[in-house]
Amino acid sequence: MRISLLGIVIGLLLTNLCKAQQATTKEAIEKQIRQLEQAQVEYLLKGDTLAIAKRWAPDYVVNNPFNQAVNARQGPIRRGSLTYSSFTRDVERVLIHGQTVIVMGAETVVPSGQSADAGKTIKRRFTNVWMNTTGNWLLVARQASVLCED
Repeated sequence: MRISLLGIVIGLLLTNLCKAQQATTKEAIEKQIRQLEQAQVEYLLKGDTLAIAKRWAPDYVVNNPFNQAVNARQGPIRRGSLTYSSFTRDVERVLIHGQTVIVMGAETVVPSGQSADAGKTIKRRFTNVWMNTTGNWLLVARQASVLCED
């Protein structure tokens, strides 16, 4: 009886330890993804398209606010034809599913230079999908939609 009880107690302790480790791992992943999201914004504001593209999967697709689904490597960001004087991203949710992370939130941008709507403040919703298949987190998909004005 004592051996069975001891086995149950050890089993419960190990289960709780595993759950605690999973929570810690998820917290670490979320922290890293939030940092990567912010780095993407900073690179974009600096116009550093080489640095921003280092975190893009080769087949990274963007369903952009211009109603186009494009390979990001041929899209306006990579070509340098879409620039911003201001870009803030508010990450509201980070959903972790193994090696895939879905990030959702809101963005407020002000395009600059020759970009469409230069000088205009634009609010939009976004969803970014990150995957870790090579030991690095890479963006694989993005959806960004402009919010209608009141």
